[in-house]
Amino acid sequence: MTDFDSFETLAIHAGQEADPLTGAVVPPIYQVSTYKQDGVGGLRGGYEYSRSANPTRTALEENLAALEGGRRGLAFASGLAAEDCLLRTLLVPGDHVVIPNDAYGGTFRLFAKVVERWGVEWSVADTSDPAAVRAALRPRTKVIWVETPSNPLLGISDIAVLAEVAHSAGARLVVDNTFASPYLQQPLALGADVVVHSTTKYMGGHSDVVGGALVTSDAELGEELAYHQNAMGAVAGPFDSWLVLRGIKTLAVRMDRHGANAARVAELLTSHPKVAQVYYPGLPEHAGHEIAAKQMRGFGGMISFRVAGGEEAAVEVCNRAKLFTLGESLGGVESLIEHPGRMTHASTAGSALEVPADLVRLSVGIESADDLIADLTQALG
Repeated sequence: MTDFDSFETLAIHAGQEADPLTGAVVPPIYQVSTYKQDGVGGLRGGYEYSRSANPTRTALEENLAALEGGRRGLAFASGLAAEDCLLRTLLVPGDHVVIPNDAYGGTFRLFAKVVERWGVEWSVADTSDPAAVRAALRPRTKVIWVETPSNPLLGISDIAVLAEVAHSAGARLVVDNTFASPYLQQPLALGADVVVHSTTKYMGGHSDVVGGALVTSDAELGEELAYHQNAMGAVAGPFDSWLVLRGIKTLAVRMDRHGANAARVAELLTSHPKVAQVYYPGLPEHAGHEIAAKQMRGFGGMISFRVAGGEEAAVEVCNRAKLFTLGESLGGVESLIEHPGRMTHASTAGSALEVPADLVRLSVGIESADDLIADLTQALG
């Protein structure tokens, strides 16, 4: 482990010491399932079977913990695999969870279609309003689940305040930090108990890997999560772990460019006659702007906006875009555009989390900002 603790240095060096055998500066891909033991029960470095531990995954998990300022990091096959492991570790049938009224459609589906069948109850609250969260608490509330910024409406929740709300009720605060990345926001330092990531997004950064992560400062909880990770088995493979590690090395410089480009795009959208509303926490008029400025290093690369002409006009904007690629996911170096109501958030239709039909979501990449603005201008017509 490096003796230096700046984010940019940790991103490149934490968990990534030079290989002792060859001196390779990049951790090798240990594409292996099992390991030779030095006698029965004599494990070399603690490795016996790659579901339980793999050196490439270990490097990633140590790196994740360092970047979030946690004591234990765990890498999974997807963000939803990480969420599933966390929920089954923290909850038993009869427990209750408060979830946001603006959350990723896959997270909502996990609660509404999977966890609920297991006997876990959930209710919805506007997590940007601490009073609403308090009102949603029940005697068996064990988790308050937060996305900040949220997906897709870029809502901002005050992590420090919600940590107090959760802990006063004997619950844990879980923060999905995917939209911000640990470069822009570190929820554990603000009182959160667990941080969730889809490492598919900004951490990987190149739209070439699917993965997830959990990070906690609680050593005991970290052990429980590791037990369930092994017992359930949805672990990150060695090549996927290596790809995420590669992406993390440039996370800081990428996030700076994502944010700078997004600010330019938001400026265009706020002044465009075909745009009815813009959701971007970097705008002073955004309801969560002051809180975001307090708890984030920057405002990120995600923007959503409502098209003045309604749902069909919003769909047409998506279809007319050329440089912005029509596709799901986010956080890659290339810019993406999508219609949440028909794509990433279709599972929320008819629920309290249903998104506006005229909403368009942008993942602003690191291309030329001038080119991105030109493309959106022609797409808006």
